[in-house]
Parts: sequence; C-alpha cells; structure tokens
Amino acid sequence: MIPDTLQEELIEPAVRGTLNVMRSCVKAGTVKRVILTSSASAVYRTPPQGEGHVLDEDSWSDVEFLRANKPPMWVLLEKEASRFAAEHGISLVTVCPVVTVDAAPAPNALTSVPNCLSLLSGDEAEFTVLRGIERGSGTVALVHVDDVCRAELFLAEKESAAGRYICCSLNTTIVQLARFLADNYPQYNVKTNLLSGDLLEKPRVCLSSAKLVREGMLLCFRSSLFA
Repeated sequence: MIPDTLQEELIEPAVRGTLNVMRSCVKAGTVKRVILTSSASAVYRTPPQGEGHVLDEDSWSDVEFLRANKPPMWVLLEKEASRFAAEHGISLVTVCPVVTVDAAPAPNALTSVPNCLSLLSGDEAEFTVLRGIERGSGTVALVHVDDVCRAELFLAEKESAAGRYICCSLNTTIVQLARFLADNYPQYNVKTNLLSGDLLEKPRVCLSSAKLVREGMLLCFRSSLFA
C-alpha cells in the first residue's frame, strides 16, 4: 500500500495546488481555457490487459490498483480538476503525455529522462524503472518534447477541443529501442547486456493519439522519433 506520508507530501499538495490555480482562474474572470498537463500514468496503470489492447481517452488508471503499487496522483488530480471545472463552467482540456524524450530543458535530468538513458548509461536502478514502465503498461510509449509543447498550444487555441488528449508518437519496447539504438548509434555502446528476463518483443498494448490527430494536430516526430 502507498504510505500515508506520500498521500500527505505528494498527492494532496498536487491536487490542492491545481485547484488553487483553477480558483484563481475563476476569480480573474478572463481565463477562457485551462490546459492541464497530466500524465499517461492516469491512463494505463491497470491490471494486465489482453494482447493488442488499445488505450484511449476513455481509459482510466485503476485507483485501487495504483494504491497498492504507486501513488495515484495523476488520476486524482485529473478527476478533481474535471469536477471543479464542471462546477464552475471552466473549459478544461487535459493533455496526457507518455514518456517524453529528447533534450531536457532542465539543468538536471529528472523523471523519465534518466530512465530512457539507462540503455546508454548502464545505470541498473534507472533501467529497473524503465523495465517497470514496460511491465506496468505493456508498452514503452514515447513522445518528443516538442510535440507535447505544440499539442498544448494547439489545444489552447482549438475551439472544438474538449476533455482529455493522449499525446503519444510511438509504442515500442525496451528490446526494440535497444536494437534501434545499437544499430544506428554503435558509438554509444548500448548496454544490450541489460536485455534479460521477461522483456517484451513487441508492445502488448497501444496508447492511441487518434483523438488528438482527429482535431488536426500533426505529430511531427511520429515516424522519425529518434532520427
């Protein structure tokens, strides 16, 4: 079970901070739309799904399943924000990006960045996290940071936009990713020795950005994410 300290130190402040921003938007009276950056963790964290399962915006991570494995922060944050928006007549659009890659804007690499780099760094602790992402979701779903930024601007300006939007360019696996890197960038000495155990040969599930694409958003790095 998730410790009470995480509930108090991580989940509650995140939810409270989001609602405080939304209250300020209501008070200002001039905000036309709020774009909330959530996470695909609010979509795919469920008990194992069947082969070929497609996850879309109607998919929600199972809160009780999360409570037994990791903090259900993103699900609770999204649902509280949605409830508040409905009660106060705010146009709320939520973007759920998957693992975000390419150059990190921060001076220190955090969250998913060192996880993805573990195939190059050989950091076994970070690789364990990457393995956990694949095991927990059935895929290693990736998106370029530029596409996430463009999606948020696009949805802020798109009049018809509403609800949630998954932002995902590629569903792959650790094995496929390692092979691609080893074949195309041999100079980086990809740590293929880490490829052992119950790693997937191909994605078991797919996180779909079909709704975002239907709105007219073009994911520029869809076919050449690592080019």
